[in-house]
Amino acid sequence: MTGTDVLRDIRTTPRRKVLISGAGVAGPALAFWLNRYGFEVTVVEKAGTLRGGGYPIDVRGTALEVVRRMGILPRLQDAHIDLRRLTFLDGDGSEVASVNPHTVTGGVAGRDLEVRRGDLTGALCTAVRDDVEFLFNDSIDTLDQSGHGVDVTFRGGSRRTFDMVFGADGLHSPTRELLLGPEEQFHRYLGYCFAGFTMRNTFGLFRETVMWNAPGRAAALYAVGDNDEVHAFLNFAHPEPPFDAFRNPEAQRDLVTAVFADAGWEVPGMLAAMRDADDLFFDGVSQIRMPRWSSGRVALVGDAAYAPSFLTGQGSSLALVGAYMLAGSLADRDHAAGFAAYEHHTREFVTVNQEQVGEGDATLFPTTARALEQRNDMLRTLSAMPPAEGRPAHSALTLPAFIQHLDTQPQPGPR
Repeated sequence: MTGTDVLRDIRTTPRRKVLISGAGVAGPALAFWLNRYGFEVTVVEKAGTLRGGGYPIDVRGTALEVVRRMGILPRLQDAHIDLRRLTFLDGDGSEVASVNPHTVTGGVAGRDLEVRRGDLTGALCTAVRDDVEFLFNDSIDTLDQSGHGVDVTFRGGSRRTFDMVFGADGLHSPTRELLLGPEEQFHRYLGYCFAGFTMRNTFGLFRETVMWNAPGRAAALYAVGDNDEVHAFLNFAHPEPPFDAFRNPEAQRDLVTAVFADAGWEVPGMLAAMRDADDLFFDGVSQIRMPRWSSGRVALVGDAAYAPSFLTGQGSSLALVGAYMLAGSLADRDHAAGFAAYEHHTREFVTVNQEQVGEGDATLFPTTARALEQRNDMLRTLSAMPPAEGRPAHSALTLPAFIQHLDTQPQPGPR
């Protein structure tokens, strides 16, 4: 059967109705591709609107080809932050090394992109908002697969039936918990916690990051452009996940303040700003590792299925690639065969990127004085070297074409 024959079959059969939980990165990307393959798509999001702003994220390797095929690459290129310098400081505030950011992150200068998270989600939702249904201020309350579809009860009280449901609702996915049980069985804690927030840029920083380190602690100020704000970041080693703090913002502030109480450099001012910040984000540094990404007619994508942690810098890229692969795998298959194909063709790419945490990323946050000294020696060596040509893991998957009936015109390649 040719691609044209498949497309004719898709267009003449009833549209399959699907529900996606989550309007972050993976959700709208999946909605885009499923809509292109003839599905009737609804996206439910617990927030009242799309979330703007947010910390910077990377789009690298295979994910660049996904956004090119979506037609949003030029918009993301215009939003590219172009971070130019990454400076590391010792515990006394003295400079250890100043390096090209790509030397540390494994990115490729002039090709890979770094944008504010809100710029990416805004581009994704703009590309699909006229073609799919969005339900804001709502979420899934129950899932029932006892019939021929998935009966969904929403927290707002309505009930609807879908042919398939997709959880694209993040590291702490409620859909995953409804489907397969508590998060703990899939949660791989990596030994760190972090807090992020914005504060006034009184430091004269421009398109650069400055990171202070002491054993088991790191503080960073990240200036992304011309505005008067910086992203503040406080990371620290913690032997066990502080579960009591995850849902309590005041407990989060108290924990971070206690950990950094005697820190120097700009940390006291950062702690004071954290107390008043209205955009504090706190979490453990973790991965999600699952033996299967689906059950019945429900499947997971992005962080809900395979969060790699910020230590890899690949969360958004995996979400974009996973959404593309999941939708394409379902284009001419039923849910069982489609989900199996999705896992078969995507899991190796996910695994090799998750395993990047074992190849030096975590050494940016050493936990002992000796490890910190070794890391500083490594950075001094790196500062004299040109940026590498990217990490193979970022481009370890060549995207299949699936069905060739996209309406978008070819876009210029990355610049």
